[in-house]
Amino acid sequence: MSTTPEPVLQATGVSKFFPGAIALDDVSLSLYPGEVHALLGENGAGKSTLIKCLTGAYKRDAGTILLDGKEIDPRDPQGSLALGIGTVYQEVNLLSNMTVAENLFLGWQPMRHGMINNREMVKRSKEVLSGFGLDIDPSQLLSSYSIAIQQVVAIARAVELAGKVLILDEPTASLDREEIDLLFSVVRKLTERGLAVVFITHFLDQVFEISDRATILRNGRIVGTRELANATQTEIVTMMLGRQLEEAKKERGKAVIGETILELKNYGRRGTIEPFDMILHKGEVIGLAGLLGSGRSETAGVIFGSTPADQGTATLNGEAIKIDSPRSSIHLGFGLCPEDRKTDGIVGDLSVRENIILSLQARRGWTRPISRAKAEKIAEDYVKKLDIRLASLDMPIRLLSGGNQQKALLARWLATEPDILILDEPTRGIDVGAHAEIIELIQTLREQGMALIVASSELEELITYSSRIVVLRDRRQVKELQGDEISIGAIVRSIAEEGGAQL
Repeated sequence: MSTTPEPVLQATGVSKFFPGAIALDDVSLSLYPGEVHALLGENGAGKSTLIKCLTGAYKRDAGTILLDGKEIDPRDPQGSLALGIGTVYQEVNLLSNMTVAENLFLGWQPMRHGMINNREMVKRSKEVLSGFGLDIDPSQLLSSYSIAIQQVVAIARAVELAGKVLILDEPTASLDREEIDLLFSVVRKLTERGLAVVFITHFLDQVFEISDRATILRNGRIVGTRELANATQTEIVTMMLGRQLEEAKKERGKAVIGETILELKNYGRRGTIEPFDMILHKGEVIGLAGLLGSGRSETAGVIFGSTPADQGTATLNGEAIKIDSPRSSIHLGFGLCPEDRKTDGIVGDLSVRENIILSLQARRGWTRPISRAKAEKIAEDYVKKLDIRLASLDMPIRLLSGGNQQKALLARWLATEPDILILDEPTRGIDVGAHAEIIELIQTLREQGMALIVASSELEELITYSSRIVVLRDRRQVKELQGDEISIGAIVRSIAEEGGAQL
């Protein structure tokens, strides 16, 4: 890292308010030439909001931003780019139907006699890309190259247009190890040229591999900034989660574990989740713990078949099965409440009644429609059982509160009488009362003999009902905790443990 005492960019006291929410509260950040600065935090911590304030996508409500010691106030991302701040996102925002050269020089093409000089543009593109370690043909379509190379082209464009600060937002999320190495070699070349690089990611190993410092955000506030050469991964994880390792274990209700219902061997999907083994028993809750991006939701999706496994074997009650779609898993007796209930769960304009019977109808097939009277009876029963607060079963489900929407989703799957229920963040974004009711429901279902898999970022609740907890990191399982091993401290240590072996 450069020893230059003056930061190239310095944000001080940046705040951003939305109706009913404080997205950023007095956040400060300094970036130095030649450093890679990681910006870390869980979902909703404020990372994206901060970047949007720095680049003018959002108008900040308070604070100042200095670039090379001079105050700036970018009005939009194009304005920040002109000032010297470039951003590259996970989804490459270039035009895949145009050539590499056309993308690289879009908006500032070399001209000759009033026409674009394609020969000169290709020549200059080769020169630019060679500085990034790429030896490719710029006259080819961008889509003919890998995502990693497209990322490098996007970086090259941002650097050529900006040249002072480069923000990389989840650039490695879709890359394999070889592609990550290519990207990191480019980042190192940039820091040697004196650029300040902001690196946003959920992969801690990559943070410690490429970054000099890290700033941690939580709930819109700065928790702290650390020199990574003098920090441990346990310290960083604890700062992100806001929980201390010495927290006491929680008492868990006693579970009566039954016979094996599901066994997965070497089960996984390339690029989604590394192969894992799992045995699930009746009357058992397996908790999935890990930071955002660790593979919790990916594991749930592979088990349910929404992103089918491409390797490994599965047996249900001792018989080999194939889970290649949600439809097949529903017929096998699986249910899944997804993390994003508004996008992947509820059908907002359908009534509460229609939402509750949706999975049951899908299992029966659309040629055997459930009668209105039966649908009414099923919905009424679950509204009463789960205490779903509503004005009418005919009201659109989007009008319910978040907690009542979540309970309606649970009712949808309970109506199918599943043998295995997978819950992804079942208590996120709901009120305290509904939160307690759903935890109690998980306990009740387990006591009744149902097998559950629950992915949650709420460690305190996860340890109250889990028989075992599988800890994930960087899309692989790194530890399984059971019995007296289960505690918040043990989970945090497992997340932070370097070189954790795959189960």
